[in-house]
Amino acid sequence: MTSTGTTSQRPFGRTLCAMITPFTAAGDIDLDGARELAAWLVAEGCDGLVLNGTTGESPTTTDTEKAELVAAVRDAVGDRASLVAGVGTADTRHTVELALAAGKAGADGVLVVAPYYSKPPQEAVEAHFRAVADASGVPVMLYDIPGRTGTRIESETMIRLAGHPRIVAVKDCSYDFLGTQKVLAHTDLAYYAGCDEHVLALSAVGAAGCVSTVANAVPGHIAAILDAFDAGDTAGATERQLRATPLIEAMMGAGLPGTVTAKALLARLGRPAGPVRAPLLPAGREAADGLWARYEALTAG
Repeated sequence: MTSTGTTSQRPFGRTLCAMITPFTAAGDIDLDGARELAAWLVAEGCDGLVLNGTTGESPTTTDTEKAELVAAVRDAVGDRASLVAGVGTADTRHTVELALAAGKAGADGVLVVAPYYSKPPQEAVEAHFRAVADASGVPVMLYDIPGRTGTRIESETMIRLAGHPRIVAVKDCSYDFLGTQKVLAHTDLAYYAGCDEHVLALSAVGAAGCVSTVANAVPGHIAAILDAFDAGDTAGATERQLRATPLIEAMMGAGLPGTVTAKALLARLGRPAGPVRAPLLPAGREAADGLWARYEALTAG
């Protein structure tokens, strides 16, 4: 079973932020803003950044923008944080192309979601991941989020894929603790909690860390949960996780996408964010005020 003690067991670090993609007021990608935001997140405790993921609005950024973002953030953070680039699409060939481009742009790894919409059976899901891993020049993090893709990466499929030398990690948004524990018990895959409410819970069963959307707003607090856990202070870790729960609920469980809520908070904080791209819409005033109240309650303590 994977423990949480060494760098090799945390191939992409421990506290990863699923970073938003900043845009200008005109809706163009804001590379200077991305550099500034990335540098702040790392300074505040994130040792890894996931770019071009769900929170990074990957469905509405171009292939060129994706590569430019990776290159810009690499320039900003150097070797102070790992960079994992989202490359998942519904098309295996396109995913391979994006994985190769991400590696060339400076990514340390790629995040590959299960193919969506077409709902391929498990044999096809496994073949998709193997094709991408075979072609990629960097390690692969599988992304299990059936609520968005419509397709689960079943535990048995994960266990088989763990034998591939480039498949090293999983971002877990499956909401299946039993399935997750089964894979942890039978493989050396590094699991990262992809749902902020599971940061501490997954650590307790051997996860390597988290890929956090809430860390866009409170990177230091998310890092502190895992700091306490690693130090053996489980009571302190629990207290920090529970104190974050109202903000987690407001950002991730109140009906608005995490991209929308993260950008609303970053805008209030004066950090680079900008608008969301259609079909997303910005948070309304009432929602933004509610988010800010939860943020202030957490950070005032």
